[in-house]
Amino acid sequence: MTRVDFYQIESSESAVAFTCRLIDKIYHLGHHIYAHVDNSESLSELDEQLWSFKPERFIPHCRLHADDSPIHIGFDALSDIDTSLPCDDVLVNLSGTVPLFFSQFTRVAEVVPLDQNSRDAARQKYRFYSDRGYPLKYHRMKGNT
Repeated sequence: MTRVDFYQIESSESAVAFTCRLIDKIYHLGHHIYAHVDNSESLSELDEQLWSFKPERFIPHCRLHADDSPIHIGFDALSDIDTSLPCDDVLVNLSGTVPLFFSQFTRVAEVVPLDQNSRDAARQKYRFYSDRGYPLKYHRMKGNT
């Protein structure tokens, strides 16, 4: 069963900056990752930030279906039965909703930004997963820890 971790950002760090740190950590632990965002603008922002995140520590990634890579990024052009997802390891979700295909992954990392709208959306997502019996963990992230 998919395990779901919520990462609530407790500082002024942007969701994208935190996500880059999270992806870096997950990747260097040997996992494959699909990072899901809401739209093409968010996709471009994450793509750009991943390329420039840490010059001394490369994070190999590409847009969904673009190349063979351990990290793919994309947005809601996927269906709930999309079997062409590049991996079934870790889904990092930056979107405001629960992706229909989340259960294809072993683990889901829900990023929760500081703003109230994002917190409200995270509560709804938490309730969704909880009502369906998924194992949940909640992490409060203070600063660059």
